[in-house]
Amino acid sequence: MPEPVENRPEAANVGALLSLLRPEVARVLDHALEGRDITVDDAISLFETTGLEYSAMVMTADELRRRAVGDLVTYVVNRNINFTNVCIKRCGFCAFSRDFREEEGYFLPVNEIVRRAKEAWDYGATEVCIQAGLPPQMEGDLYIRLCEAIKEELPDIHIHGFSPEEVLYGAVRSRCTIREYLEGLKAAGVGSLPGTSAEILDQELRDEISPGRIRVDQWVEVITTAHELGIPTTSTIMFGHVETTGHIARHIALLRDIQQQTGGITEFVPLSFVHTEAPMFMKELVDGVRSGPTGMDVIKVHAIARIMLNNWIPNVQASWVKEGSRMSQLLLTAGVNDLGGTLINESISTAAGAQHGQLMRPSEFREMIRQAGRIPAERYTTYQIKRVFNDDDRELDPLDFVGDNVEEVFGSYKRLVKLDTFRYEHPNRARKSAGDDQADSRKTEGAAQRHSIDLQAISGQPTSGQPTSGPADANPR
Repeated sequence: MPEPVENRPEAANVGALLSLLRPEVARVLDHALEGRDITVDDAISLFETTGLEYSAMVMTADELRRRAVGDLVTYVVNRNINFTNVCIKRCGFCAFSRDFREEEGYFLPVNEIVRRAKEAWDYGATEVCIQAGLPPQMEGDLYIRLCEAIKEELPDIHIHGFSPEEVLYGAVRSRCTIREYLEGLKAAGVGSLPGTSAEILDQELRDEISPGRIRVDQWVEVITTAHELGIPTTSTIMFGHVETTGHIARHIALLRDIQQQTGGITEFVPLSFVHTEAPMFMKELVDGVRSGPTGMDVIKVHAIARIMLNNWIPNVQASWVKEGSRMSQLLLTAGVNDLGGTLINESISTAAGAQHGQLMRPSEFREMIRQAGRIPAERYTTYQIKRVFNDDDRELDPLDFVGDNVEEVFGSYKRLVKLDTFRYEHPNRARKSAGDDQADSRKTEGAAQRHSIDLQAISGQPTSGQPTSGPADANPR
C-alpha cells in the first residue's frame, strides 16, 4: 500500500505553501492533489503563475508524478529513420521538407531502411521510429511494404511508425478507409503510432500555420481508430509559436478526453517550436510568430500537462533533442518521468536548427537521471521496464562505445541531403526514364541487327545477331 498522502513530506511541503497563495490558485492545486481533474480555465490560471505560486505549481506536478509513477525515470534505446524529406505539404514550422524539384530531396530505398534498422538492433535498439515526408504519387502500400521488410529481417524489433498524417495519406493513396489502412499496418508489424502531426489541435490555428495539414477531426479519427484496433499511440503538442495558453490547455484537455474513452495513449510529449530555420519565422509568413518558448514556458507546459493528465496518461516525456540535456534534467523536477529515446539519427529538429545532436547514449541518460536524484530504467516502447539500474551498476551498452564521430558511424541529415546515392526521383521522371531506356534498347537492338546484316554481306560469313562488342555494349544504360 502506498504511504498516505498526508504523511509524505513532499505533500506536506506543498500543502504548507497553499495557504500562502491566492485562493483561486490554491484551490486548483488542492483539487489536483486530491486526485481531481482540473478544468481548462484552471489550467489557464496556472499558466499565469509567477513567484511562489509558480513554485507551488511545479512542486504539485512533481508530487503528482511521484504518486503516479514513483522515482523511476525511463528511456528507450531506439533509432529514428526519416526515410524521405520530400513532401507535398508546406507547413510553416517545418524546415525538413523539400519539394521534389529541389536538389536536397532524398529517398531511402527499402534495403537501406532495413540496413539501418538492423544496425540499430545490433547496437541494442528495441525500437525503430519511422516517419517521413509525404512524397508525391506515393504507392499506397509503401508503408506496409517497409514494415514487412523490416519484420522479415528483425521479427522482434518494435516498429513505432507513421504519424496520423502519414496514415491518412496512405489511406488516400490506397483508396481505402483509415481503419482498413491501420489494419494493414498492424498486420505488417506496426506496434504503435507516434502521435505527431498534432501541433495544436485547433483548426483555426492549424489553418494559419499549416494550411492543408491533416484536420483536427481526421487526427482524432486516426488516433481513436488505432486504439480501437489495439494499436497504442503517443501524443504530442508543439508550442512556442503563435498559440495562446488557452490553445495549449484545450489541446491537453482534448487528449485527456480521448484517453478517457480509449486508454490507448502511452505518453504525452511537449515539443518546443524550433524557430531558427522554420519558414513561418524566417520569412515572416505568420503574424506574431515567436522565436520559440521561454524557459519558463517550457517548465510550465510540462508541469501543467502533468497536473491535467496525471489521472489518465501517467507518462510525461521531455524531448532532449528539443530542450537539450540541461533543461530536460531540470524538467525531471516538474512532472517529467521519461526522457525519450537514444534516436541515433535525428533529422526534423536538426533541419529546423536544433543544436543538441542526434544521439544520446544510454550511459548519458543514466548519469543525467542519477544527478537528479532519481532511478534510471531502460524501457520498451509501451513502457514495460526492461532493466532498472542501481547506483553501482555502471555496465556500458553497445551505443556507449560510439565516440564523437557519430556522423561518420551513423550518417547525418546534413550528409544525407548532399548524397547523390539516395537522391529522390519523381515517379513521373522515373517512368519516363524507364521508357526512354526501353526505347533506346529497342533502337540499339535494331542497329545491332542491321550491323550484323551489313557485316555478313561484306564478309560473306554468318554472324550472330548479338555481337559481343560494338554499339550495343557501348550504349550507356
